[in-house]
Amino acid sequence: MITIGVLGLGATGANVVRQLRPTAKEGLDEREILVHDRDPKRQRDLVVAVGFAIRGGTSSLSGASVVVLASSSGDHGRQAKFLLDRGVNVVSLSDSPDDVDDLLALDGYAASVQRSVVVGAGFAPGLTCLLARFAGDSLDVVEEIAVSKAGTAGPSCARQHHAALKSEGRDWIEEKWVTRRGGSGRELAWFPGPIGARDCYRGALPSPTLLQRRYPKANRISARVSATRRDRLTSRLPMLRPPHRDGGPGAVRVEVRGRKAGSYETLTYGVMDHPSVAAGTVAAIVALSLSRGDLPHGSFGLSEVPEPVVLLGELHRRGVKVARFKGTAEF
Repeated sequence: MITIGVLGLGATGANVVRQLRPTAKEGLDEREILVHDRDPKRQRDLVVAVGFAIRGGTSSLSGASVVVLASSSGDHGRQAKFLLDRGVNVVSLSDSPDDVDDLLALDGYAASVQRSVVVGAGFAPGLTCLLARFAGDSLDVVEEIAVSKAGTAGPSCARQHHAALKSEGRDWIEEKWVTRRGGSGRELAWFPGPIGARDCYRGALPSPTLLQRRYPKANRISARVSATRRDRLTSRLPMLRPPHRDGGPGAVRVEVRGRKAGSYETLTYGVMDHPSVAAGTVAAIVALSLSRGDLPHGSFGLSEVPEPVVLLGELHRRGVKVARFKGTAEF
């Protein structure tokens, strides 16, 4: 019996649960899912809606071998340490740079207790890390990686997006970290349709931190997030209206430049999907991989997994489709 817990049942957490639900082909008696949310009604409603093999748990999700942290960002490091102390593997969906730093700091401890902490297993970072690794594996030398994201998942993601635009971020340039002002560095990025072209800006984004671990010799690693003029003008103020439960469709784009057989190449991949759906799917397949013992011990991002193609193949099977840019504005 595989027992997986999900902590936080917002838009993304609910999609994690749906993706974890066993199918008849997989064997209906082979998997149990424990769920917990601060809102008891939301937890009860999801248990009723999803049904088989799903039951409400406690905040400790006792009995789970893997727990997916889909709760609001800001405390994932402490939660992960609590779970590691109890012999539980962890998958974090947080896109907060502080959470990512705290989770990566658990690397040595997680390895010592022979458990895993997968960091940033969502849309961006997460899917973007897999795309960067897939592109990087096609090159002899990776020189530049540029990540762009458009759209948000649930309210927690929208709040983090809002905070990112007003906060300093970091780019990896010529083997050192360079601090960048949030909301600067306007760049037009073309995403798969129907998202299309969006202005993207620097901010407090964790993708460079995670990708640098895999590509420490790259000349440049950067990340940007799409924003409107209103987003930038209001980023230093409290959010003017409550965010939607689900932010609707979004997209990611990853551009990797480097050398192969003596020539310079640029590989660009993108995905258009609802961020809450794609992020939930990524986290679910990572949790299942951990439950099977397919991933190493320690704390790491998805650019460091042994077989990124396997995870991308499973994402494709579940409906998360990757497009490759071939030199025009159409995917």
